[in-house]
Amino acid sequence: MDQQLDTAPCGYLTFTDDGTIRAVNTTLAAMLGYAPEELRGARFESLLGAGGRIFYHTHFFPILKLHGEAEEVYLALRSRAGNEIPVLTNGIRREQEGEMLCECIFVRMMQRSRYEDELLHAKQTAEAASDAKAKFLSMVSHELRTPLQAISGYCDLLLQEASGPITREQESDLNAMKSASAELVRLLNDILDFARLESESAAISLETVQVETALQRAERLIAPKLAEANLDYRRDGCSGDLHLQANADRLQQVLLNLLTNAIKFTPAGGAITVECSADDVCTRLAVQDTGCGIPGEDLERIFEPFVQVDRKRVEARQRGVGLGLAISRELVRAMGGDLTVTSQVGAGSVFTISLPSAPAPVVRAPATR
Repeated sequence: MDQQLDTAPCGYLTFTDDGTIRAVNTTLAAMLGYAPEELRGARFESLLGAGGRIFYHTHFFPILKLHGEAEEVYLALRSRAGNEIPVLTNGIRREQEGEMLCECIFVRMMQRSRYEDELLHAKQTAEAASDAKAKFLSMVSHELRTPLQAISGYCDLLLQEASGPITREQESDLNAMKSASAELVRLLNDILDFARLESESAAISLETVQVETALQRAERLIAPKLAEANLDYRRDGCSGDLHLQANADRLQQVLLNLLTNAIKFTPAGGAITVECSADDVCTRLAVQDTGCGIPGEDLERIFEPFVQVDRKRVEARQRGVGLGLAISRELVRAMGGDLTVTSQVGAGSVFTISLPSAPAPVVRAPATR
């Protein structure tokens, strides 16, 4: 063995098919607490623990024999003192002087193991912090929702004059209180949804959903807002034949969010169009508005949690907390699709839901006698 190989910064060893060590460099011998001559003629498996010997016979040597090489195999070598030394092993099997030999190099993994342990610890710490945050948000949201619903209920009773007649001014104030309570409940629901999605605890069941039915459900809820905002609304290509794979309730949540945003950012006299298209793989629902548009540099940022793009037409009380689009994209992705956006400042925006296409359910004719 030449001097460079003998003193290389990694271990080197050769052994025969029966496991007899033919050569070993000083680096590996010193790593294990031996002199090189003590290891020559010994069995390679004697340097392994019980588990390592089983792995050697069932995996490591069979791989070398079958493929002629083995790359980045983890082994734990046993030192003279009985300590396990983790190493990363690369080996080849080839003929030398009429004999098949396995040549292996060994690199210690102390630093790598330490980094992996630190990475695992950091991951576990982050997961614990995320779980704690999700539980805290859930608890606070539930605790706040109860009194808010009570406030809304008492407002309803007063508006129904259950405690006596009220003036127009009082009616206006009560409606404002009820509207503010409803907005706070909506924000709390967003926070709860985001916490569930972030902790991956929201299991979403999928079903075949008819696009037209999903749109009709959302349209019934936004009809008053459309009328109040004096906006034109139309559908294009959304026939009853289109079906997709989704969760009906979650899809409605996403549609309501996109349509509500379109109403919010489109001036009176503008238009909102839902355009549908499909192929065998994907069905797309594009919500297009004629609003103020979004600058190009902000197009991806709007899907980040708690990020709000300044769109001047929206009053501060309407802006929310910047969770709606983040939740919507995560929900669509959890259903196997994606939510994307294109926009032109001054011309409007198009938010496109893409979900897997689904065949129409088979309607079975009633059996005849």
